[in-house]
Amino acid sequence: MSTNSSITIDDKVVEALQAEIKARNIKYLVPSYVDMHGIPKAKMVPVAYLKRMLGGSELFTGAALDGVPQNMSDDEVGAVPDPSSFMAVPWREDTGWFASDLWYQGKPFEPCNRGILKRVLQQAADKGYIVNCGVEAEFFVFKDDNASEPNAVSDLPILEKPAYDGVRLMDNLDNWLSETVDAMNDLGWSVYSFDHEDGVGQFELDFQYADALTMSDRFVFLRVMVNEFARKHGCFASFMPKPFADKAGSGAHFNMSLADAESGSNLFNADGNDPHNMGLSALGYQFTAGVMKHLPAILALSAPTINSYKRLIMKGSTSGYTWAPCFTSWGGNNRSNTVRVPSDGGRVELRAADSACNPYLGMALMIAAGLEGIEQQLELAPANTVNLFEQTEDYRQSVNIQWLPRSLDEAITALQSDPLSESVLGKTMLDSWVSTKRDECLAYANHVSQWERDRYLRMF
Repeated sequence: MSTNSSITIDDKVVEALQAEIKARNIKYLVPSYVDMHGIPKAKMVPVAYLKRMLGGSELFTGAALDGVPQNMSDDEVGAVPDPSSFMAVPWREDTGWFASDLWYQGKPFEPCNRGILKRVLQQAADKGYIVNCGVEAEFFVFKDDNASEPNAVSDLPILEKPAYDGVRLMDNLDNWLSETVDAMNDLGWSVYSFDHEDGVGQFELDFQYADALTMSDRFVFLRVMVNEFARKHGCFASFMPKPFADKAGSGAHFNMSLADAESGSNLFNADGNDPHNMGLSALGYQFTAGVMKHLPAILALSAPTINSYKRLIMKGSTSGYTWAPCFTSWGGNNRSNTVRVPSDGGRVELRAADSACNPYLGMALMIAAGLEGIEQQLELAPANTVNLFEQTEDYRQSVNIQWLPRSLDEAITALQSDPLSESVLGKTMLDSWVSTKRDECLAYANHVSQWERDRYLRMF
């Protein structure tokens, strides 16, 4: 099978890439795409075959990929690199990286993760919108010492409340952290803040927003990059949402806004018609209403693991509340809300998204939900203005605020029953996602944990 027969390659684009590649002394190229889990897959191509690679020459056996239908297990898909996504790999000066789309039989592959997001973004573009997104990247870095429990990189004593600790932040700055931040800035990502978070060895990196496709590419690359710099110093980075029962987990909050395609102006900025007085335009509130309508289904993609739902709890940190969302609520600068309008307005924040998410799929469903809210001019319920963690269940029921799905299994049921899911993901990806995640839930249910042995072995 050949995937390149329908792909037009602009010679000027090739020439510009060749010039940049030559200037950087790059020898190898990586056409990378992600599987359904958001994990990068790739081959390596010598630079002499740049044009061939851009035409989709690199094929991958379907049987090796999660998210490819079983009836394609003996067939192949091809990676078609996006020339605009080219990055020089910071930890390998001789290598260039491309985010890629998957093609099959001469046309885009329907369940391609990046392609799914691109289809939704095209719907936005058809309405005159650019979708911008920032991701607050949180993760842990541990010593790679094969200990039974992961150990923080710093040898300093563990604090009960390590959030924002300056000493531990600077202790890590001497090695992997400064290298990571420098690399991000060299790539043009513009890091504007970073800190030690509430977990032992947990960090957050905040960098400038970009269009949703570029931000998804960057988040995938960031997970690889942090791990590479950590490995140089005998460590590893973990994007597991909740490694410790008594510490906060790692989020990857999506901060979204729509911009006018012609002027670039932020269409979510308050425009004099701000019924909730939170710094959003009417368009922004309609987008938010769409997200709220489909929130349980969105959760299945933005919090996609068994472990994700051990983060979305009220209590589970020695600092007190985890401040991870638990309820179907929205509002202003209130961290007990799942969907929040930050104090500076002009954007909508999904706080349920976590560090293990596949950003292409999570963003795709969130954007589609928001666009539906605009199209249908949906209205929001009154904003939540109280700390929901401190309210009774009777109070939450009285204001019609429900619990989010309490498990991956519940979230998958919500995804399956929401008609928007198939229209965004397509039947092939939806079926693959549901099947794979149901198997994950069953494997977890069949596992006998130490907690169960401790509780039940001698109980009766």
